[in-house]
Amino acid sequence: MSTEIFEAYLKEFSLYRPKEYKIVVIECRFPFHKKNIAVPDNIHLLRIPPYSPELNPCEQVWQYIKNRFKNQRFKTKESLRQWLHEMVCEMKAETIKSITGNHHYLDALITTFEI
Repeated sequence: MSTEIFEAYLKEFSLYRPKEYKIVVIECRFPFHKKNIAVPDNIHLLRIPPYSPELNPCEQVWQYIKNRFKNQRFKTKESLRQWLHEMVCEMKAETIKSITGNHHYLDALITTFEI
């Protein structure tokens, strides 16, 4: 990914619900994020500290999946791929929210927006 791709993503994402007050995007410290990037007015980037996978929602979801994977045996790569596909497709929004819910985000949001 590059700065240009990330900026394009943010622009398109900001158009998804343009009347929202603020959309919060949790951002890890990828090298391309270090540059000055154009951020739409209705998006706020919440930067997480480096080397903190416990704060990265993607890492938390992968940990959830890996915990269900570790005692599985697959005869082929295709059966593994199929299992992973089904696992991801069957995850409900409530499950993802419960995995990624984190008081650190709420504290940061309260501080950022002075709620």
